Order: sequence, then structure tokens, then C-alpha cells
Amino acid sequence: MSQWSQVQQLEIKFLEQVDQFYDDNFPMEIRHLLAQWIESQDWEAASNNEAMATILLQNLLIQVDEQLDRVSQEKNLLLIHNLKRIRKLLQGKYHGNPMHIAVIISNCLREERRILAAASMPVQGPLEKSLQNSVVSERQRNVEHKVSAIKNSAQMTDQDVKYLEDLQEEFDFRYKTIQSLEQSDKNSALIKQEMLALQAMLNTLDYKRKEVLSKIGRVIHEIDMLMSNMLTEELLDWKRRQQIACIGGPLHGGLDQLQNCFTLLAESLFQVRRQLEKLDELLTRLTYDGDPIPVQRPQLLEKVNFLLYNLFRNSFVVERQPCMPTHPQRPMVLKTLIQFTVKLRLLIKLPELNYQIRVKATIDKNVSTVSNRRFVLCGTHVKAMNMDESANGSLSVEFRHLQPKEMKSSAGSKGNEGPHMVTEELHSISFETQVCLYGLTINLETSSLPVVMISNVSQLPNAWASIIWYNLSTNDPQNLSFFNNPPAATLSQLLEVLSWQFSSYVGRGLNSEQLNMLAEKLMGQQVSYNDYQLSWAKFCKEHLPGKSFTFWVWLEAILDLIKKHILPLWIDGYVMGFVSKEKERILLKDKTPGTFLLRFSESNLGGITFTWVDQLENGDVTFHSVEPYNKGRLSALPFADILRDYKVIMADNVPENPLKYLYPDIPKDKAFGKHYSCQPNEVSKPSDGGGKGYVPSVFIPVSKILNDSTEPHSPSDLLPMSPSVYAVLREHLSPTVIETALSSPYSTD
Repeated sequence: MSQWSQVQQLEIKFLEQVDQFYDDNFPMEIRHLLAQWIESQDWEAASNNEAMATILLQNLLIQVDEQLDRVSQEKNLLLIHNLKRIRKLLQGKYHGNPMHIAVIISNCLREERRILAAASMPVQGPLEKSLQNSVVSERQRNVEHKVSAIKNSAQMTDQDVKYLEDLQEEFDFRYKTIQSLEQSDKNSALIKQEMLALQAMLNTLDYKRKEVLSKIGRVIHEIDMLMSNMLTEELLDWKRRQQIACIGGPLHGGLDQLQNCFTLLAESLFQVRRQLEKLDELLTRLTYDGDPIPVQRPQLLEKVNFLLYNLFRNSFVVERQPCMPTHPQRPMVLKTLIQFTVKLRLLIKLPELNYQIRVKATIDKNVSTVSNRRFVLCGTHVKAMNMDESANGSLSVEFRHLQPKEMKSSAGSKGNEGPHMVTEELHSISFETQVCLYGLTINLETSSLPVVMISNVSQLPNAWASIIWYNLSTNDPQNLSFFNNPPAATLSQLLEVLSWQFSSYVGRGLNSEQLNMLAEKLMGQQVSYNDYQLSWAKFCKEHLPGKSFTFWVWLEAILDLIKKHILPLWIDGYVMGFVSKEKERILLKDKTPGTFLLRFSESNLGGITFTWVDQLENGDVTFHSVEPYNKGRLSALPFADILRDYKVIMADNVPENPLKYLYPDIPKDKAFGKHYSCQPNEVSKPSDGGGKGYVPSVFIPVSKILNDSTEPHSPSDLLPMSPSVYAVLREHLSPTVIETALSSPYSTD
């Protein structure tokens, strides 16, 4: 089943997450129509290879053309129209930058895998539960309801102001008519009656002015209360969800809803401002003793302007945090002289502001950092916000060509040395602009979450650990001295975040048993880990007991191993991975001989091994663990092929594959068959003709187990020997001679 088919079978709450990252940058129609073709291409490799990206873009357009031909024959007018529009959009947007669409499609496929992994996990962690709190959802609905009510109230007040204007015009006309009469005519009974009517009208005008001012005051008060309480909380919650999403958590939504609320409130405030201006106009034409307008209007206008200033300042947000396109799963880690992207949005979407707001980006502006290193931003650092680049028409700007460059230090002010110090330095990228609208001038400024600047890609793992720890531990957006005294983290939350690293980076999160093994690795054996606090040093700086590396370096090496060498096996759930040697023996001891499981090495960085259970002639159970395979070996031979072809020689026996069933009882070929690179080579004799007489060769993983010793030898277990060569050797050499040439790759890991 294709990945897209699995996505379509998800529950609605997960489908809503999928819907959030498909837009005009990569329309869902194309994802749906070309599902199998898209999934068969290596978009991640193309995201770093312009020539490959160019070919993939051309092939994508060819695929769209083929779909156009098909739907044209079916005379599906709507789909024909959409596909033509999409083709034009894709060609226009990515013709000059094909790597950009490769990055986008790669990200979309990765997010799909993460959501599929999240949907398959039976238990939500504490962080994810807090993000999906029903109280938060209820507040969101209340905010939208109140904003709608405020908009209606402002519109109703418009009608009251219009009625007041009409009433005053009638009063003016009738009053000026009387004033134009001769003095003798003013003494008539009819005129006196008219004067009484005018006095009544003036009383009504006074009442209506007070009523309109009161209604305007109530609207302003409701906006003030909404902004001070629920809307501020909603914005803070969105920013917290963004932090969590940046470190691998659930995708954060809700910005479009916030934009709708901010825009409606801004429209309501500008509407109230126009109403106050209209009252000022009415005041210039008519005033009287006790007139409420000159007393109340200045205060109300001042309050409206104050709310507009605050609303605009809060509406300027970083929609997508700084990220290098080459490392989309590692946002906020930036490398010097490497381009990164960042996107900002103004949540107040008014047509009058399109292309009128120019945003300037700077780094470490007016901020004291813990680092002596200083940086400047190269590239296009000033751009105008517009509504054309975003699929949803939001007022936004995306910087795509910024590069951080380290300034040369003056004598005596060198930056901190050593990767651990550098990766704990936090920096801030600031953005400033100015809004000029309806006589108001509002200066806006916002900042990214703290970023870590590296100069070598080898520093990236520890830099990413700093980003994880910061965003897990605090919602303060600008605590650049955080690592002067980093707080401890709750172990249960940290384990949840570690599971997110696997779901976001390699498509499958960790289950409770795997997380328990990691907890034991960090804290030792405990009855319960729920209330434990873990220090930053124990997570990332102190070596594991008896090892030359830290916990995080060990875990990062496993992530890299999965990503590059065993990703399909991991996604299928066939790699138990995180299980101790003691636990694996408990799991295997009662199983059928030949049952095996796959686990990550605890003593070798980025290593994976397999252990199988066997039964001796006397009925005793024995276990065998092969020396861990690292990325060097796995680059030479796919892991699935190793499992298929693995052979063991015991004493004088014929080599045989001891691996029969993947734990608990899955036939090996059923589990891994689809991942074999080819069928096993048949044993063949050298040919007299054709193929230049060469015997085809394959790598065969072979191990030798000695009966009189359980201690292994340790050379490579990959022998470049074909089945035919091995058959010839057995015809001419004794088993003892062959054994002498072989050695065991077993270890106790």
C-alpha cells in the first residue's frame, strides 16, 4: 500500500494535520494524482543536487502533462482547469530554483510519515496531551465567537452613527429655516411650536450622542478585554506549539484562525476610529452646553489608537523559524556561509498594506549574547511583505537567501573555542518594519527563537541537542543566557521528545518498551521514571558509564544509521532496536531455535547487531550475537541482504543460515523479503564461454562458532566469496583448512 493510501485512511484529526502543509507550493491534487510516482523518487537527495532536482522537476511536469491528456479525454472540465493552473504555477515558481520544490516535496513526505507514525502510537505523551487540551480548544471557539460578536456590534454602531447624522442634518435644516425668518415671523404660535419641536430634537440628539459614545465605549472595552486575556493566551499557545513542532512535535496549526481574529479586530477598531471621526465632524457643525462628544471622544480615540498599536505589534510573528534547506529536520541550527530561510507574517491582513511594508533582518541586534563571536547577515536582508507568495493569501515575506557570516574578532576578543561551548551559544535574528496607515505610524519588531551558529557540520548534533533542550525547557523566546545555568528537564517529557526525533527524522516513533530502555540508559534501573529530573550535563556532556561518548552522541549516531542504511526496516517496525542484552535473552529464551531480533549496539556508535537463540544437544539454550554492523559495512552490503545470506560454520558442519524467525515468530523472508536487493545467486560452475570466463561473486557474511570456546575472534565477517567458489573449495580442501581461513565476528555486545 502506498504511503498516500495509508494517509487517506487516517482519522479526521490526523487528516487535518496533513491538510495544513499542502498548499500552492505543492498542491494536494498533484500529490493525489501522482502518488506512486512521487513516492518512488529520491526528493531528499535532489534537495541538495541541482542537476538531479532539475531532472525531477522536468519529469514532474511531464507527469502532469500526461494527467492532463488523460482527464482531457474524460472531459473533466474542473480538473483540466486546475491541472493547467497548477502546471503553470509549478513551472513559473520553480523553473529558476528546482531544488526548492525538491525540499518542499521531501518535507511533505517526511511529515506524512511522522503523522502516520503518530497515528500508530497508542499513547500520547504529556506534552502532546497538553497541546491538545480541551480547555484550549474551548478558548479558541470562544475567541472566534467574541470576535464575531464585536464585529457585529461595530457594524450596528455604524447604523447608529448614520441615524445620528441624519437626525442632526434634519435639525440643522429646520433650525436654519427658523433662523432665516424675519423677527416678526418668529413670534407666531407656529414658530414657537417649531422651536419646542427643535428643543425636543436637540434632547434626542444629546441622548443619541451619549448612546453612540456609550456603545463605542463598550466595543472598545470588549476588544481590550479580549486582547488582554484570551487572544494573548491564544497567541502564546500558538508560539509554544511552534516551539514544540520545531523539535519534532505535532504540527502546529491555528495561525490562519488567529489571522482571521486579528484582522477582524483591526477592521473593527478602524471602523470605531471612523465613527469617532464622524462624531468630530458632527461636533464642528453643532455643539451645545453639556455636549458629551468633546469630553469623551478624545479619551476613546486615544484608547482605540493604543489598542491598534498593541494589536499590530502582536500580529508581527515569525511564521517559520530559521532553517537551512539542507537540514529541514534541524531548524534553528545555522551554519556560517550557508543559506537559510525564514518566513514572517503580519496577522492583520488588509489590502492597503500589500507591498507597503518592508522588513529588515538583522542578527543579535541590541542583544548581549554569551558569545564573543559576532555575525552579520549577507544576502537580501530587506524585502516587502505581500499577499501573492503565500497560497492562502496571507500578508507575509520569506527570506530565502540569507547567510550568516562571522566577523573577524579583534585582538584579545576571540570567540569561545571547543564544540561544546560553541553549540551552547544562543543568538537571535531580529526583524523590524514600519506600518503607516490612516495617519498612524507603528514601528514593529519581532525575533526568531534562539539559534545556534556552527562553523562545521560536525557541530550539528550537539547544536541540535541545545535547541531541543531550550525549547523543551522554556517558552521564553529570548533567553540567550539560558545555558549559563540550564534547568533540568522532566524525564517523561524528554522521552516523548526523543520519540519525536525518530518519528520526524526516520518516520517511526518509539514505543513504551523502547523508551523505558532509554530511561534506564539515562537514569539506571528505577521503579518509575515519571517524576525524575534529568540534567543537561547528563544528557549531552557527561560520558555514559564505561563509554567514551555521551548519551546524545550515541542516540544521534543511531538516528544517522537508521536514516542512511536501515530506514525501510525501521519504518516497517522490524527493528526492536532499543533493548538491553539482558532483556533480549529473556525475550528469546522460550522461542523456537533460530528466532532472532535486531538491536542497536550499546558500546559501538551507530552499530546494529542481531541475536538468535539456539539449542544445544543437551537441551540447554544458548544465544549468539554477531559483531555490530556499522555504516562502513552497511555501505558495502544492504542489511536485509546480510540477514538473508548470513551463514554460520560450526565445527565440520556445512555452512547454514541460523536466522529463521524474526521475533516473536515472523518468518524471516516474510518480514524482509520485499527489502532484498535481489534474489540469492544460484551456485554455478565457471563457464568456458561468455562473461570472459569469470565466476560471478557476491559478498557472503560468514561466521565460525567454536565448540570449545564462547569467546569470539574479531575480523570482518564479510568474505568476497561466491557460492560457486565455496563449492569448489569444499571439493578440494578439508573442512579444517577452510575453518583455519575463517574467523568469527562475534562479540559480547
